[in-house]
Amino acid sequence: MMLNFSVGPVMSADSVREIGAEQVPYFRTSEFSELMLENEALIKKFAKADDGARVCFITGSGTASMEAAVINLFTGQDRVLVIDGGSFGHRFVELLEIYEIPHTVIRPAFGYGVTAEQLAEYDGEGFTGFLVNLDETSVGVLYDIELISDFCRRNGIFLVVDSISSFLCDPFDMKALDVQAMITGSQKALACPPGISVIVLSEQAVERVYRNRPKTMYLDLKLALKNAERGQTPFTPAVGILRQIHRRLLEIEAAGGVDAEVARIGGLARYFRTRLRETGLPFAPVSHALPNAVTSLTPTNGVSANDIFLRLKDEYGIWICPNGGELKDTVFRVGHIGALTERDFDVLLQALQDLRNRQLI
Repeated sequence: MMLNFSVGPVMSADSVREIGAEQVPYFRTSEFSELMLENEALIKKFAKADDGARVCFITGSGTASMEAAVINLFTGQDRVLVIDGGSFGHRFVELLEIYEIPHTVIRPAFGYGVTAEQLAEYDGEGFTGFLVNLDETSVGVLYDIELISDFCRRNGIFLVVDSISSFLCDPFDMKALDVQAMITGSQKALACPPGISVIVLSEQAVERVYRNRPKTMYLDLKLALKNAERGQTPFTPAVGILRQIHRRLLEIEAAGGVDAEVARIGGLARYFRTRLRETGLPFAPVSHALPNAVTSLTPTNGVSANDIFLRLKDEYGIWICPNGGELKDTVFRVGHIGALTERDFDVLLQALQDLRNRQLI
């Protein structure tokens, strides 16, 4: 049996997996519309969005919704600040470059969040937009969203937050933070298969969507918003995953809602980090601003991080999250999201200790 500590796709509950085994029903029905309207209401509730906010469900990975947000909410007349602190922040940079939207990049120090001093450089400089990956999961850094929100509020800047790996993991209040758009995905803390990404839009963001004319059909959010009024999507969606999301949202609500889920994931993160310190394994944290969703680690004894990933996968049936590029051999990540328990983390730590006993780490 596989035990998965990656940060997406993650372990799903049996109740969610059972829906995935069912035949996929036809979806242009009142029953599916009712399900989708309930999905929208619960996503808004868990994001703590304003009553007037709207939700778009996109059949595509989180990157699809990142792209949709960029092209529907900004134009060449904007000036956008974007935090590039890892591979996912850099993805926003690449999208801004592709669509020729004027932008300035903020690069935090490796393993750190953005600072008040860095943001202060851009006070009063006429920027109109801000893009941030709240949890930069490539290095496991959680940015200070209250700091960013305060900066955007005092400068009248439109704030878009990629919360793909942070939604349901870390405290987040879309309305209080004056966030205009929030993005998340099905394969993270929603603990469903990959294939659906979600954009929550404030009323101000909805107005922007209807005002702009992006050169796209599939990712034109005007179509998504119009169809969502009746609980539908403009094109054939990943019906099975949307049904799984519905089950998962209802289960979160029944277990105490978003605050209880954030507390559960935070408790697992603390448990793993405490037990890891007790073992004395040769790993050090990479991040100085840890999120609840993931712990990023670097081997302190020169062993390849990718080799650890491969040994756990091939010899123990345990998946952690490797890194690519220049971080391939220096950083691996352990996720705390999905259908995991403290006992599961004990199994992971026992496997790592066994590798140490075999002098392989």
